[in-house]
Amino acid sequence: MSLGDEEQMDNPLATTTYTTTNYDDELVTLCQKENSHNFGALVVPAFFYVVFMVSLVGNGLILFLLLKFENIKTVTNFFILNLVFSDLLFTLPLPFWGYYHHDQWIFGKTSCQMLASMFYIGFYSSILFLTVMTVDRYMAVVHAIYATRTRKMLYVYMVTCLVWVISFFSAIPKFILYGTRDNVFDGVLCEETGFTIEKINNWKLVGFYQQVVMFFLVPLFIILYCYSLIVIKLNSTKMHNKDRAIKLIFLILLAFFVCWTPYNIIIFIRARQISGGLWEDDCSDSMDYAFFICRNIAYFHCCINPFFYTFVGTKFRRHLSQVLGKWIMFGSRYRQSSLSSRTSEYSPQTIYE
Repeated sequence: MSLGDEEQMDNPLATTTYTTTNYDDELVTLCQKENSHNFGALVVPAFFYVVFMVSLVGNGLILFLLLKFENIKTVTNFFILNLVFSDLLFTLPLPFWGYYHHDQWIFGKTSCQMLASMFYIGFYSSILFLTVMTVDRYMAVVHAIYATRTRKMLYVYMVTCLVWVISFFSAIPKFILYGTRDNVFDGVLCEETGFTIEKINNWKLVGFYQQVVMFFLVPLFIILYCYSLIVIKLNSTKMHNKDRAIKLIFLILLAFFVCWTPYNIIIFIRARQISGGLWEDDCSDSMDYAFFICRNIAYFHCCINPFFYTFVGTKFRRHLSQVLGKWIMFGSRYRQSSLSSRTSEYSPQTIYE
């Protein structure tokens, strides 16, 4: 399976390049990159299948525990529920993309548009819900008294609707641009098509900068700010397990930064190349290798969300212990930490439940 180089940095389906492509009957000469093609065809499908399975099991387990043991109509649980839906919406199309990487698109034009839109809606909403949950925890810990008066379900419903609306409208260009077309070398493709190359590139630039600014830089700043003040607040308390809470905060920040920063750097570089008209002359495989690796790392973040945002809390481990039995590895350790957590004003569980 091979796709055009000019779409490779914005397309979850993209694997490599071919010599020519056609946008709205406009012929564009491209490079042939066999090495990156072989690398992508080998690594990307397997990785997509693994991410799909891990995310499905992890998020599915959280969804089961929420519905069976928890009251959904609480602030934290409702945000966790929506984060689970976002991650599932993001990962459900991955098996289709995995198949597409080593074959042609066989699922039809409507499925191409719908799955691409579903993917990006889940992609965007997952990042926004992580940011919203960080702000909510900041309010609960740093401004606890004020939060008890304002942290109501009406606020949660309004914020949740806003997140889904932003994600939906951000993904509309994908639905408009994506379609299917026949290629003499590769069969049926699912990609941006039906417009001139100038329009395609203009929309790609909008998508690139939207991704870097709205779905990386702004969330990263908010997350760093909120967790920094949470750490300061925890250090000023006599909380028994505050060292553990601070370590968990550090791991959350590290995971977000490591997973998303390389990917957005590559996106920004590609945006600058398109803006300067340099993408046509870029016949090096190095950018393609970097993109495959960085994109896979970013997509893997949806798999580790369940562990950072639920299983570090006492109540979710208790629910999991009830489901799986007393032999679960953290059974005895959980009971000890549960007793000690009741002796402090704040606890790691208060922050991460």
